[in-house]
Amino acid sequence: MSVSYHRSGLVFTEHTITVPLDHSRPDGASIEVFAREAVAAGRQNEDLPWLLYLEGGPGYSAPRAPKAWLSRAAREYRVLLLDQRGTGRSTPANRKTLAAIDDPAVYLRHFRADSIVRDAEALRAHLAGDRPWSVLGQSYGGFCALTYLSLAPEGLREVMIAGGLPSLTASPADVYRATYPRVLAQNERYFARYPGDVAAARRVADHLRWREEFLPGGERLSARRFQTLGLAFGLASSFDTLHDVLEEAFVNEKELSDTFLRRVDAMVSYAERPLYALLHEAAYCQGEASGWAAHNALGEFPEFDLELGGPVRFFGEMIFPWFFAEDPALVPLRDCAEALAAHRSWPRLYDLDRLDGNTVPVAAAIYHDDMYMDRDHSLRTAGMVRELAHWITNEHTHDALGVAGGDVLDRLITMVRR
Repeated sequence: MSVSYHRSGLVFTEHTITVPLDHSRPDGASIEVFAREAVAAGRQNEDLPWLLYLEGGPGYSAPRAPKAWLSRAAREYRVLLLDQRGTGRSTPANRKTLAAIDDPAVYLRHFRADSIVRDAEALRAHLAGDRPWSVLGQSYGGFCALTYLSLAPEGLREVMIAGGLPSLTASPADVYRATYPRVLAQNERYFARYPGDVAAARRVADHLRWREEFLPGGERLSARRFQTLGLAFGLASSFDTLHDVLEEAFVNEKELSDTFLRRVDAMVSYAERPLYALLHEAAYCQGEASGWAAHNALGEFPEFDLELGGPVRFFGEMIFPWFFAEDPALVPLRDCAEALAAHRSWPRLYDLDRLDGNTVPVAAAIYHDDMYMDRDHSLRTAGMVRELAHWITNEHTHDALGVAGGDVLDRLITMVRR
C-alpha cells in the first residue's frame, strides 16, 4: 500500500516494487526498489508528465529534504525520486547485509547503471504504463541517463543532465590520470583562499604520522586518511567547511581536539555510502578490470606524498585499497572490493551507434572547473550523442543543481525543449 504525506508544499507518495536481482534472469533472486513520488499540493489528481530523478554517486540515495530544484520541477512534473538499488529504502547493500550473501562481489555486479536503468523501466511500467517519461540526472545520474539512452530510449521523452557527462570510451586508468591534475588545481584554489591552512594542514598531517589519534568509532586516524578530506573540494561550500575544521584542530600542543575528530569522522567514514567505495571505479568499466586505477596512477603525482615534506595535498574522488583496512564500515568488505577490482567481464554501458543516432532531446550542463568530471571528456561525449545540446559555464560548481535554486533546472528545461 502506498503511503502519502505533505511536506514543504509538496505531496509525497511512497512506492516499492520487486525486481529481479539480475534482469536477465527474471525467475531468479529478487530485490526491492523504493521511490518517492513528489507532486505540488493540490495537483495530485492532474495528469502531469513524469520526471525521474537519478541521484549522483554511485551509492547515494535520493534526497530526503526538498530542494529548490524539486519545487521548480513540481510546477509541471510529477517527480519520482529513486533510491537506486542498494541505497536508502531499496534493499540495502552494506557490510551487514552483504555478510549474509555467499559471494557479495558477484551480487554487486548487478548494481551498476545498466541494472539501475532496468529498475527504472520496471517503475515506469508500474507507474506510467506505456508513456515515456523525462529524466533528470545529477552527476552519476547523468552516467545512468546515457546508459538509459543506450538501453531503453523508447522509455524516454527528454533527458536533462547536470554535471554528469562521462567519457563513453575512457578506461578507469584514463579517468584517473585526468582526475589527479584537477584535484591538484582545487588544492591550489583552496590554499589560495586560506593561505594560513598550508601550515595548519601540515601540522595535522605530521602530528598524525608520529602520534596515535583515534576517531570516535575507535579506529586510528592515519595521515593518509586525513588527506581524503578533499573529496568534497568540488562542491560549493567545501573550502569553508574544511577551513572551519582545521581552525579548531588542536586542543593543546600535543592533542587533536574532540571537535576536530568528531567532524573528521563524519567526513571520512563510508558507513552511509559503502557502495560508493565498492563500485566507484566499476562505474567506468566496460570489458576491463579497474585494477585499483586511482591507486596505480597515484605514483605519477608525487605532490600527494607526505614523506617528501612539501605542502599537504588532499585527495579528491579517489578510492584506494587501504580504505578497506582503515574504515570499519569497509573492513568486512575487503575481499569483495578486491574481487570487484579484479573482475574483467563488465558489460558495456553505452551503445555508441545508438547514441550517434539518438532522437531523444538531451540537454546537459558542463561545469568548466568541475573537479569530478573532466571537461574534455564531457565535451567529447556531447559531440557523440545526437540531439544533445550542452551549456558550459564557470559560474557553478558540481552541486549547482542543489544549491543554485531552480536556475540550473530552468535552463536545462529551456534547452531540452529548444
